[in-house]
Order: sequence, then C-alpha cells, then structure tokens
Amino acid sequence: MKKRPVDVVVISDVHLGTYGCHAKELLKYLKSIKPNQVILNGDIVDIWQFSKHYWPKSHMKIVKLLLEWVAKGVKVQYITGNHDEMLRKFAGFRMGSFSIANKVLLNVHGKKAWIFHGDVFDVTMQHSKWIAKLGAMGYDFLILLNSAVNLMSKKMGKKPISMSKKIKNGVKSAIKFISDFEQTAADIAIEKEFDYVICGHIHQPVIRKVNTSKGSVMYLNSGDWVENLTALEYSHGKWELYSYDDDIAIHSRDMEVFEPTELLEKNELFDRLMLEFQTISVSSGNVKTK
Repeated sequence: MKKRPVDVVVISDVHLGTYGCHAKELLKYLKSIKPNQVILNGDIVDIWQFSKHYWPKSHMKIVKLLLEWVAKGVKVQYITGNHDEMLRKFAGFRMGSFSIANKVLLNVHGKKAWIFHGDVFDVTMQHSKWIAKLGAMGYDFLILLNSAVNLMSKKMGKKPISMSKKIKNGVKSAIKFISDFEQTAADIAIEKEFDYVICGHIHQPVIRKVNTSKGSVMYLNSGDWVENLTALEYSHGKWELYSYDDDIAIHSRDMEVFEPTELLEKNELFDRLMLEFQTISVSSGNVKTK
C-alpha cells in the first residue's frame, strides 16, 4: 500500500496505558503515512495511570512502530508532558535519531515554530497536582463509561456521542480555561516573535490565527487520540489538521486485522521493550546524552 508522504507530523495526548487510548486507530494512521520527522508532543505514555494490569498489545505496537522509524533514521522527538513528566529528568537524551526534550524550536520554510506540551499554563498543574491526577482518573473512567454507552447506542442504531465533549462545551469554566490557555500561548509566542505556537494538553484540535495589538501568530493544537483522534501535519509549506474520523481513505483499507485485546504481563512488557531498544541501539550506533 502506498503511504502518504508527510514532512512533519505532530501527535500529542495518546495516553498509552489507559482505557481511553485509541491505539488501533492511531496505528492505522501511522501506517498510512511516511513522515520525515515525528514530534510526540507530550502525554504519549500515561505514566500517571500506568498499570501492569492494562497494557494491550495494540499499545505495544505503537511503541514498536515508533522504534522501527528511529531504526530507519526517521527523526523522532519526544516532548514531555504532565502525564509523562517523569521523563523530564531525561531531557537532552539522544539515541540515534530519537531525542527527549521539554520543547522544540522548529524552522519550517523560514518560519519559526515553538512546540511544547502546554501544561506549564495549567494553574491546576502548578498548584494542585493531586487534583489534576484525580481529575485524570475521573476522565479515564468517563471515557470507559462512554465506550460502554456508545456500544449500546451502536446496537440500537444510534450515533456515538462524546460525554466529555458535552461536559466541556456545557461548562463555562471549561470553555474559559481553553480560551485563556490558547490566548496565553499566543501572547507569549507573539512576544517571542514566533510564527507558529504548537501545543497539546487540552485535547482541543485547532488551527487559527490570533491577532493582538502586538502582532499575530498561528496557534495550533494537535488534539488527542482519546476523543478527537487528530494530528497536525506539515507538507508543501503549510500546516493541516488531520482527523481520523474524516479520513475516508483509511476507513476503506483493511490495513491490518487486529486480534481481540490481549494484555501483556509486566515481565513480558519489560522483555519486549528491552528487545526493541537493543535493536535500536545496534541499528543507530552509540547512545548519546547531553
């Protein structure tokens, strides 16, 4: 199957290791493209809620595919988020074409893009992290409940709904938080004279121009792979928002027959990860840190 070439792809908020993660859909998307550069913009692995009791093989396949790209020399940059904040101590780590960072400054066709996860603007993260973690657990439960509701709706011939989206759209404080988040990111990007500011974190995919009295900037958010199933793609000199649900071509291709959900035991998971990293180390040469 011919893969679609993409200069840069930005993915965030995958939340591997949680019930809400749409790993199978993400894998289909990743297998449909041929990227030159991949930016994983935070919360890829949900370390907050990581449990040896829930790590399906479909989640492992995402890790394996990313490592295969690294082995082939595809530049993969992992930007840390709040759910994988434990990785921040490894900022500066490099292994072949793979690296870990807290932010990325990208130059695309002479324009500057400032890319970071965005949790730095979240007041809850700064002052009440335990509330944020409790909210994450509640969110994961809501997604699981939503899946059960949609399963029943499908059997009844009704369209699926997103309970979390309805809550966000119906709560004024949630709408204000999203608006404030986007405006804060845009204001700082304008002050720093960036052309693009690219975030994740709030699970709200969008591309829009923000104008202020001090200037303008393109604000972009890659969305997530829990609710929206979206990514940002840069090709032919412009950014576009990819939506899995709107991708007619990908739905018409039987790219892989997935087995029923199978969970990996803790030892098996560790052994597989070590095997993959050993393969990468051999293919990419020496590991480097800075």
